[in-house]
Amino acid sequence: MEAIQTAEQFNEIIQSDEPVIVKFYADWCPDCKVLDMFIGDVIKEFNNYKWYEVNSDEVAGVAENHQVMGIPSILIFQNGEKLAHQHSAYTKSPESVSEFLQQQLG
Repeated sequence: MEAIQTAEQFNEIIQSDEPVIVKFYADWCPDCKVLDMFIGDVIKEFNNYKWYEVNSDEVAGVAENHQVMGIPSILIFQNGEKLAHQHSAYTKSPESVSEFLQQQLG
């Protein structure tokens, strides 16, 4: 998973013709650490997509601009548009994340 360092980089990445998956997190977030324990398996399952991560505390404005109110959150973007958003309450198990991605990406 590639880390996004700037808002400019984020805006460039989400312009992709193909769907891209972006994980929003913060270093202080305990649920983010739980997600990190199983996200590798989910990435393997959906390895035909590009995965990115954004530290909400370090890349100012990006989370707010895309209505990321809780972390961790997983968003799918394509052609600059947000296609789907899995809010923090639903990112607590590999099954819930896989199911979300399966529903959104097929």
